[in-house]
Amino acid sequence: MGIVLDLSTIFVPFSLFLTVGYHVFLWHSLKRKPSVTAMGMETWRRKAWFRPFKEDGEKMGLLGVQIMRNSIMEAILISLAAITINIALAAFTNNAYSARHSLSGSVFGSQSGLMFGLKYFSASLFLLTSFLCSSMGVGCLIAASFLINSSDEFSSSVYAEMIMERGFMLGVVGKRMLWMAFPFLAWMLGPISFMVSTVALVWGLYQLDFGGNRHH
Repeated sequence: MGIVLDLSTIFVPFSLFLTVGYHVFLWHSLKRKPSVTAMGMETWRRKAWFRPFKEDGEKMGLLGVQIMRNSIMEAILISLAAITINIALAAFTNNAYSARHSLSGSVFGSQSGLMFGLKYFSASLFLLTSFLCSSMGVGCLIAASFLINSSDEFSSSVYAEMIMERGFMLGVVGKRMLWMAFPFLAWMLGPISFMVSTVALVWGLYQLDFGGNRHH
C-alpha cells in the first residue's frame, strides 16, 4: 500500500501541476505577446477579415457565414463526442467498479471506492464542461451568422464581432476540455498512465499553440 500511495501522491500532483502550469504560461503569452501563439494569430486574422464581411454587403456576409460553418460543425462534433464519451464512461465505471479488486498492484494505483469516484468525477467534469462550452459556442456562432447579414439598424459591427469572438473562444475551450479529459480517463488505469498521457498532452498542446509561430 505504501508503494501505491507514493505513486498516486507523486504522479497525480505532478501531472496536475504540469497541466495548470502550461495553461498559465499560455495565458501569460496571450496577454503579453499574442503573436507568438496560434490562438493570438487566429484572433488577429478573424478581426482582419470580419469587417469586410460586415461592411461590404450581402455577398461578403454570405461568404463569412460559409467560413464560420466549418467552425460550427467542428463545435457540434466536439459536443457530441464529449457527451457520448461521458455516457460510455458511466457504463464503463459501473462495470469497472464491480471488478476493481482485479486491478490491484502499484501500477494501477489505489482502487478504493473514494478514489474510484474521484477519477470518474474528474473525467466526467471535463467532458461535461466540453459539451457545455461547445454547445454555447455553436449558439454564439449561429447568432453571429445572423448578425453579419443583418443591417446596422439591428446590430452594430462591434456587437456582432463580440458575439463571433465569444463563439470561437467557447469552441476552443470546449475542444481543449475534451483533450484534457483523456488523461483523466487514463487515470482509471493508474497514476503512471495519467502522468504519461498528461506529458504527451502538454507536448501536443505546445506544438499546436506555439509550433507554427516560433519565427515571431
